[in-house]
Amino acid sequence: MPSLKELKDRIGSVKSTQKITKAKQMVAAAKLRRAQAAAEAGRPYAERLGAVMASLAGKVSGDSAPKLLAGTGSDQRHLLVVVNTDKGLCGGLNSNLVKAAKAKAKDLIDAGKSVEFYLVGKKGRAPLKRDYEKEITGGFDTSTVKTPGFDEADGIASELIALFDEGKFDVAHLVFPTFKSALAQDPTVNQLIPVPSPDSADDGGAVVEYEPGEEEILEELLPRYVKTQLFGALLEREASEQGASMTAMDNATRNAGDLINKLTIQYNRSRQAAITTELIEIIAGAEAL
Repeated sequence: MPSLKELKDRIGSVKSTQKITKAKQMVAAAKLRRAQAAAEAGRPYAERLGAVMASLAGKVSGDSAPKLLAGTGSDQRHLLVVVNTDKGLCGGLNSNLVKAAKAKAKDLIDAGKSVEFYLVGKKGRAPLKRDYEKEITGGFDTSTVKTPGFDEADGIASELIALFDEGKFDVAHLVFPTFKSALAQDPTVNQLIPVPSPDSADDGGAVVEYEPGEEEILEELLPRYVKTQLFGALLEREASEQGASMTAMDNATRNAGDLINKLTIQYNRSRQAAITTELIEIIAGAEAL
């Protein structure tokens, strides 16, 4: 049984930890509002760009379609672009993303496809490396900037498009968290390259003529679409990280409080037992005299 001093030191240590988790919870809550606003503000732009893509892609087909839209003509080699966080202490966010990436990789491998990984963020590297060390062929470090933005998305997109043009892969899938709330961040897997052709295009019933032409516009628009998808994934990641961190630190603070209460009760019981033992010894000594 621990001594009174050991219990007192343990209570002090847990209280110090509780102060840290409480502070991190408040910091995450303050950052969450800004990150959530940025993620929500970026969604309408991505949706509208997707609508424009649908309108253009519906008018282009066959050999005239750019490579980013038409693909390589094969779907044998797949690249999984996994967007994890750079920091920990955010609950099961990164582990859920890794599970989604591994599940997608397993499905592709079972279908006879080859799979490689391109990792964005630090926290997904170690768990993926344990099972797919040889399949990790590249990545992008976002830890050097305070908040990744469009410049980082541009860098990632440029590197992926260059790899696609060099024939390093046929299909790229983007694995990232979608922010729902502070309690829910859903792993999402979307095809990134080649850009998936939308099922339908809504032009509002109007006949639209493009100048100089659909093919030329798509040549410029397709890379921007890839960058926008990656930028949106980074925004969703930041909001999901802060939401998950706030929830995890709130749970840690509550657990620390429960542990402090249990240790305090144990300390009081031990202290009372020690006092009772001393009184019995004093009384027994007095009666012996």
